[in-house]
Amino acid sequence: MTVLTVVMALLSAAFNAATSVLQRRAAVEPATSSGRGPAAAWARAAFLLSQPQWWAGAGAMALSAVCQVIALDVGELSVVQPLLASELLFTLLIGAVVFHRRPDAGTWSSFAVLAAGLALFLAAADPSGGGETADRERWLAVGAVLVAALGFLLGIAAHTGGPLRAAALGSATSVCFAATAALIKEVTVRFPDGAMGVLTTWQTYAAAAVGLTAVLLLQWTLRAGTLAVSQPALTLGDALISVALGVLLFGEDIATGWRLLPELLGACLMAIGVAGLTRSPAVATGERWDDVRT
Repeated sequence: MTVLTVVMALLSAAFNAATSVLQRRAAVEPATSSGRGPAAAWARAAFLLSQPQWWAGAGAMALSAVCQVIALDVGELSVVQPLLASELLFTLLIGAVVFHRRPDAGTWSSFAVLAAGLALFLAAADPSGGGETADRERWLAVGAVLVAALGFLLGIAAHTGGPLRAAALGSATSVCFAATAALIKEVTVRFPDGAMGVLTTWQTYAAAAVGLTAVLLLQWTLRAGTLAVSQPALTLGDALISVALGVLLFGEDIATGWRLLPELLGACLMAIGVAGLTRSPAVATGERWDDVRT
């Protein structure tokens, strides 16, 4: 675990949080854009594109992607993706400033619990080592398991409702985000070969396809139910699946034995902290500006 890896991963999380907050701020819609149908949709889209905050959020999203790529290039997958869970911490801080909403004691408690859980998990797991690439046989075996898991979770989501559906969709989305990160890590190895090296490897196109699927699933997840259910599944799923992919694909080392106990405790604390933060107006998505304005 290098300093550059940690710094780049945290910067990626911070820029992603800024994207969420700024684009939520830009989504304040005038009365003329209310309603349904194509005309209303175009009016809302035009309004968003006219907002400087929306473009600032788009810029932050691009910076987040760059920082994540750098982090994956120089560090372990099992370090980078768990650190991205700190996005909610940054969302709380940035959202409190942008929305002029002072977090209450419960929110600060959740903040502390998530931070402590993340630190405990990474300290106990102590990810290290590993290679930069995985052979085709490993990708085929791991890919088959991921596809089967994704199909199973989507099947649950399609035939259930309420909290179970939200949890299943959050977990399915986390599978795609973790797989995308693993594919991006493979692509970064081709950077020294230039554009041709990147464009002639299958991982580039797989990362684009799986990443797009993750984004689409995320939109479905956000509409499926409360964030208090879907967000822990998404955040923890991404972190834990990425740790597993780091071990199975790249041979990264994770501490086991007695350290599994503090690792499990850290994961539980993260879940509690995430669930608490998703109830904060500074973090939760889908709210109207009038609901959080002071």
